[in-house]
Amino acid sequence: MQTAILNFAKQFEYKPTVENKQHLKKKKRIIVLGMGGSHLGADVIAAIKPEVALTIHSDYGLPALSKQDLKESLIIASSYSGNTEEVIDGMQLALKQKLSVAVISVGGKMLEMKKQKKLAYVELPNTGIQPRSALGFSVIGLLALMGETTVLKEVQQLAKTLAPKKWESKGKQLAKKLVDRVPVIYSSKANMAVAYNWKIKLNETGKIPAFYNVVPELNHNEMTGFDVTTSSEHVSKQFVFLFLEDKADNPKNQQRMQVLKKLYKKRGLAVESIPLSGTTKAQKIFHSLLLADWTAVSIAAHYGLESEQVPMVEEFKRLIK
Repeated sequence: MQTAILNFAKQFEYKPTVENKQHLKKKKRIIVLGMGGSHLGADVIAAIKPEVALTIHSDYGLPALSKQDLKESLIIASSYSGNTEEVIDGMQLALKQKLSVAVISVGGKMLEMKKQKKLAYVELPNTGIQPRSALGFSVIGLLALMGETTVLKEVQQLAKTLAPKKWESKGKQLAKKLVDRVPVIYSSKANMAVAYNWKIKLNETGKIPAFYNVVPELNHNEMTGFDVTTSSEHVSKQFVFLFLEDKADNPKNQQRMQVLKKLYKKRGLAVESIPLSGTTKAQKIFHSLLLADWTAVSIAAHYGLESEQVPMVEEFKRLIK
């Protein structure tokens, strides 16, 4: 896992080839079918360019849209392994309905299906890393299929500007503050993809429970659960709150986060501020996620756990066959 983090910037040197491009039709909207690490790239793209008409579907079948909306959509089946059953189910349904379908994966059943159906596809580099670690490859491959050339060029600049090693010591320091606690990551809705990625990295790499939420919504419900009283104090003290702070956020949301931090501290809750740094949205996102990577690796090391593999996921897959 450490090697994958150190080599992460190199992923943005990737120059994807869209095969069968003649079958790639321009559509009004994009639907990405993806589960787990295979939809994280689409989440990041939506954060970088929120004006894109992008729907992310993480379930069996297709999103609940009208037949006309589906016909006007490019459906990208995204599965790193190429064997994700939920994605294959949606892909097969889309093909049955004669919708426009493209594929992105490293191989598996989905690439076999694209050959039979002559679909446009991007075959990602198979470097042996976990899907969550292949986020750079995924973002670039999806942008190529989406035809978002301007954003693609911007993102590829990260190959020159990201410095993964820089975040290692900060990740180790933060990990020490998370020991024996359950992290809850808070962000604005605009940075929800960042908060969600933090959660995933702490779950899969760190092997610990972690949760996330967004302001302003959480100010109307979740924070009430942490209004500490003597009788519930022992429950609330198990949590540590990580506030992902972005100077580009709506000023009212920035204020909400600052006020909430004060309220939590007043109640004796553990709070950590994590500023998003960078000159572009993409830099802010990936700087923060590199910090999350090192934090998660350090947490796993503290508990003597292997950070790369996800044995419970594999066990679950075997049991549902």
